[in-house]
Parts: sequence; C-alpha cells; structure tokens
Amino acid sequence: MSDFVAIANIAPILARQTILPTVVLWNRLEGRPRRKDFDRALRAEVRDALWFLTKQWQVGEFRGDDAGSPVYARLLAEIEALKSFEPAVGDPVPLDDSLPLETKVEQRPIVFSTREDTRALDLRLLMGRQWLKLIAPIGNFRSAYIQQYPITRPDPNNRADAHATAHVEAWQHLNALAGRAMDGAALYFYLQDPTHHAYDNIGVPDPQKPDVDAAAAKFVTWFEELFVQPNGAGDAWLPSQLEYQFSLDTTGAPGKVLRAEEYYHGRLDWFNLDIDGSTFSLTDETSPPSGEDTGPPDILTAFIPTTLTFDGMPNTRWWAFEEGRTNFGDIKPDTNELGKLLLMEFGLIYANDWFLLPLTVPAGSVITVKGLAVSNVFGERTWIDPAGQGAENSWQKWRMFGLSSFKSTAAQADTSLVMLPTVSKVMEERDLEEIALVRDEVANMVWGIENIVPLTDGSAKRGREAAIEVRQQITRIVEHEAETTPPPPPIEFKAPVRYEIMNTVPENWIPFIPVHLENNNRQIQLQRASMLRIIEGDASPAKIKPRTTLLRFGLDDTAVQRYFVHEEEVPRTGVLVSQSFQRTRWYSGKVFTWLGIRKSVGRGEGSSGLAFDQLRPTARQ
Repeated sequence: MSDFVAIANIAPILARQTILPTVVLWNRLEGRPRRKDFDRALRAEVRDALWFLTKQWQVGEFRGDDAGSPVYARLLAEIEALKSFEPAVGDPVPLDDSLPLETKVEQRPIVFSTREDTRALDLRLLMGRQWLKLIAPIGNFRSAYIQQYPITRPDPNNRADAHATAHVEAWQHLNALAGRAMDGAALYFYLQDPTHHAYDNIGVPDPQKPDVDAAAAKFVTWFEELFVQPNGAGDAWLPSQLEYQFSLDTTGAPGKVLRAEEYYHGRLDWFNLDIDGSTFSLTDETSPPSGEDTGPPDILTAFIPTTLTFDGMPNTRWWAFEEGRTNFGDIKPDTNELGKLLLMEFGLIYANDWFLLPLTVPAGSVITVKGLAVSNVFGERTWIDPAGQGAENSWQKWRMFGLSSFKSTAAQADTSLVMLPTVSKVMEERDLEEIALVRDEVANMVWGIENIVPLTDGSAKRGREAAIEVRQQITRIVEHEAETTPPPPPIEFKAPVRYEIMNTVPENWIPFIPVHLENNNRQIQLQRASMLRIIEGDASPAKIKPRTTLLRFGLDDTAVQRYFVHEEEVPRTGVLVSQSFQRTRWYSGKVFTWLGIRKSVGRGEGSSGLAFDQLRPTARQ
C-alpha cells in the first residue's frame, strides 16, 4: 500500500479539472479525535456560528412560517365493534368474524336443477365420490347407492331433455356417466328432511346404520363448508335493482347504523357505506337511550410521530439525492390537468409537513377520533380537532375516508373511520353466467341478452351458440315426430305477398317490456316476457325461457313469479351482469368459496331486428 502523498500546491490541480472532467475531486470534513474517548468528538462542535446562520439563510429557513416539528402525540379516540348484519331481505343477525364480510354479503345459492333441465354435473359427481369414500370403510354399498341415486341418461328425442342433448360436450359427459356414477346432490337434498336417513332403500344391516348416519352428518357438513350458500335467513341480492343491499350497526349507546345501498363492484370497503343518522340500531330502537352514555370507553394512546415518506419525495438532507424512479420534475401536465398540478405541489412543497401517527385497531370496528394533542420541539402543546366537522352540505368541507350521510345533506358530518372485516384479494373463476341488459329504441323495449349460459355438465358456453344448438335439436325432434304423424296438406299461396305478424330474434334474447307500476299511471318498470319458438311443423310452440339464473328469478319457485327490473337500472349504456365462483382465505388460512355477482357498465344500445306487421314475398317452390 503506497504512502500518503501531501499536495503542497493544490491550485494547479484544481485548474486541470477543465482538461480532465472525469476526475472527481472532493474534500471531506470530519472530526479526528486525538484522545482515547470519543465524547467530545461525537458532539460535532462547530466554532463558527456565523457559518451556520449563513447556511440557514441560504436554504431559506429564515422564511419558514411553520412551527417546530412534533416529537410527541397523544390520541383520544373511541372504538365501537360492528354488532349486527341485516341483508336487504331478512332480519338482523349477529355479525361475527367467522367468515369475510364479502362472503356473507355476496353468497348466492348454487342451482342444481331448473324446470327445464338438471345442472352442475361436476358438483354432483364430486359429492357422489365424497359419499362413496365416506362409506367405503363401513361396507360395500357402492353399487346400491349408484342404483338409488343414478346419473340418468337424457332422451335425445324428448323435448324436455333438449338442453342436455343439444350440446355435444354435455351429452357426451352424461352418456358416459349414466349408470356408472352416483348423483351426490340427490342424496344431499334427500337428507335435508330430518326424518330421512342415508340408508333408506339401500339394505344396510342394523348394526351399521349408526355408522351410516354419522357418515351422513359428516357428508352434509363437508359440503356446507365447501361452498358458502344462503341458509334461508336472508338475502342481500335484489334482482329488481341488480345490486346488493345490506346494513350494519355498532355497539354502544347510542350506536351507529351503516347502510350499503348500491354494492355490485366486487370490492367491498368503506366507500360502499353511508351513515344513517335517523336511527341508532337495526332493532326497534329509533332514539338514543336516555341517561348516561354506556358506550365503549375512550382509548388514550401515546406515540412518537414519524415523517411520512414516499418514493420521489424531496430529501431534506443537504448532500442527499432523491430516488430517480419517481421524478416529479418530469411530469408534464396540461393546462386543464389540475389533479397533476396539485400532486406535484404536494410532493415538492408540502411533502415534509405530513407525519405518521400509527394506531392499531381491530377489523370489524368503527373508530371515531375525538382529538389529538401534539407537542413540538419547543415544548408547545397543541390540541387538534378532527377534520371535516360541521354540516354535511358545507361546500368548503373535505375529508378523506369519510362516510356520507344516508339520504340527507343537512345532517352533521360523521368523522368515523370504518374498518370492515374484509379481505384484500379474492380469486375469481371464469364467468359461469353473463347477461347484458340493453335498450332497443326501435322495438321500444329492453332485452336481456344471455352472453354466457351454464350447461348441464357444469361448464359454460356462449349464449348465441347454445341457442342455435338448442333450436337445431328441437327442430330435429319436431321432424322426428312428423315422421310418425301424417303431414298436413300443403297450403297453396296465390298472392305474391304474405302478411307477417312478427318476426323472430335469437333465442338468447329475452324481452323486458315496459309496464306501469301498480296503482301508478305515470311511472313504469320492466317486466320479463317470453318469445315463442316458431318452428315449421311444430303444432305447439313453446315459450322461450332464460337459461341463466340471473334472469330466471321466480321461474323455479313452486308458484311461478313475475320478474320486474326497475327502469332506471338500465341506462342508455346498458349494464353487464355476471356470476362466477369466488375464493379467498380468511383467518388461520381457512378457505371460503361462494357464488357471487358482479355488475359493470354495458356497451350501449342494441337492435334486435324485431319488427311487426310486415309484408313478405310469398315463397315460390
């Protein structure tokens, strides 16, 4: 290692910078203690106070109008737990954290059969395999259960089985599994009656019947934990409004009621809720209890504030450089982009005026900050009230993460912060169903277009293709029936034109016609209707019913119900509504799977080509 070389005259060296610009020269100022202890060196004593004053003047510190930096803070707040959950249709139930709130709100029943066909063959087989696995240690009853709960083979010459036999992929699955596999869903629904037993009509010996009952209880529990479905206590989905609605309330006296009127986004958070100041509980209580407040006690916590930082933030150190990945100076906003200008001003000028005061709160709670006491470096203590207080309709009021008032703008603003028991990520399967509600101004109606429909085997298919295949299958069945029935005498057309009352539209287009509200001659709503399936030679044309559960509301009930959609729910842009399986993990890694619905903006108006009262040329042979 070479010895240290002292430069006697540094002026010529500095003059050579213009010749060799790549050479970097610097001087480092550092303390060199000459004693064994470092006490005095660590003080960083500076003898020249004037130098400090000039540096402060150079960086503009004398022009500062803010106070000292905060060094200590104490927060006074109130935390209330979410107590009850009330779906749009149903009574309030206690809200626990056994499952995510998205699962509780969005869950829809899995449809295994309709009036026209059976569905979910994949789930039926899954349940059947699970049951046969459970009873295998008990005895050899596999063949008996397959015979008692079989997968039936549909008849290709039967109109009632057209939805199963029209699609090649579904027909192949059913034909291959008929008589060879067990329908586990049939056993599950049979066990819903408490008087039924899994060994009924099977021939299980009496000593083994308790074991079969225990396996049946385990089988039912397994399926109900595998898929979360409504248990009949309530339903948050409103088909007439194509959205979820629910309410929450909190503990305390008085409590708070939070309402979600329009949830369909798939991301449940505070912005879906509004505060209802007209009531204090989801029960019969309509006024706050009298006497002393028995709500949750106030919490008082203390902490040291830390500076809030972000990528690209101007560094306050004199010889430090910012991270170049986020360059605010490279932003080139247009004259009308006020958002970018505000972001730049915040990031470059006021960035070091924000401090982080952490407060850990449990999920499923509502936090109300009552005030903050801050002490700065000069020992001054300041009491800070929550921002955004005052009337809800005050034009100059603004706050982040604040709840709006439910159907009221004159109420006092609520400064609470809601921490919902939700998950950050949900996995979504490909859409099992999708419909598009579009306006057809020429036909003066709304159409529910089934873009994706479920098949018998549990898969999904484009609605247009499925409709064509079903029509071709029924046409073949009609022709097959005509082979055994003498055809009617041909009709001789003598006129060159014929009168057509109405033409047809694709079978995946379900009409919604405008009708008046009950006892109202001015307002209208949209009622689901049906088109006739007109096939030459078919003496009894049937009504075309929707295949998606999104449009089948009321068709599979014991008493068929009419389905109405609010007229304002279908704007000019239309709406897209889809249904798919959702999956997520909750506390302790527990997995939840459910069937949920999403709604988004459509693609505009559409034309079905439906026309009435037309003259058509007579077909010539």
